[in-house]
Amino acid sequence: MTRIAIVVPVYREERNILKLYNRLETVTTPISDIKWEYIFVNDGSPDGSFVILKHLASQDGKVKVVDFSRNFGKEIALTAGVHASDADAVICMDADLQHPPELIPKLVEAWKRGAEVVATIRVSIDNQPLLRRVGSSVYYWLMGKISNLDMASKTTDFRLFDKKVVDAFRPVTERERMFRGIIDWMGFKKEYVEFHADAREEGTAGYSYGKLWRLAVSSITSFSLFPLRITTYLGLLISLTSSAILIWMFVMRFFFDPRYFTSLAIVVVINMFLNGIVLMSIGLVAIYIGTIHTEVINRPLYIVRERLNFSEQDQRN
Repeated sequence: MTRIAIVVPVYREERNILKLYNRLETVTTPISDIKWEYIFVNDGSPDGSFVILKHLASQDGKVKVVDFSRNFGKEIALTAGVHASDADAVICMDADLQHPPELIPKLVEAWKRGAEVVATIRVSIDNQPLLRRVGSSVYYWLMGKISNLDMASKTTDFRLFDKKVVDAFRPVTERERMFRGIIDWMGFKKEYVEFHADAREEGTAGYSYGKLWRLAVSSITSFSLFPLRITTYLGLLISLTSSAILIWMFVMRFFFDPRYFTSLAIVVVINMFLNGIVLMSIGLVAIYIGTIHTEVINRPLYIVRERLNFSEQDQRN
């Protein structure tokens, strides 16, 4: 029998877990030709999420739980859930009910037609803040311009992956990762399914603006060298501009009226441009050096405190 695992990262979702579980049961139970399992990854939730997950696991054998020792972030939680599965296909989705479980049959149908990755595109979302909507549009536009990724605008982590995609994903070791960016980078046959996302019912969004900004910076530096190249271009532009200004200042000082610009003014202009180039260059290089430092340390991607409803072989893996 075909097996499909549904991976759900959990962080502060104690009020949504049971609702999600019930909706998953409603959707998957009628599909009797597939053996389902739910892999919940508790990403160091400080609330009662793990207690609820532990209760579900004791009541339903297909509910599996990976409990992190602390919060490692959503991208790592998705990775751990995929690592924990040995099913024929994996579906990743959020626990906040903004990824509708009712869309799962469409993902499975596309997979059965031959798609190796079935990605979803969120065409709209209820009550989405203007800043997030604008930021998302700018981000996807920028990634499309400066990276080599085949990343469609407004795609989400709500996706189905064939086992061959999961096997290709396992050796990826980078720590500063964007999960769906890595999947897009790998290629494979892909289909898209559109959906409308409801507003979050309970709890607060796990991704603050600060976390979204860090994720955007991390993904841009992971999949593009453009920020480093732009430093060179910017330095060249500033050098040419400063040269033109200095020529103009010298002409005005020595051929027209020396009172226009003092020697100190000229030095200040030179210093200002040079400092701008140096500071921007150091900042961009520091981002890449920081990423290299994180990779070289080679710590584990995550640490698991406990696994529930996994076989002995799964526990060893």
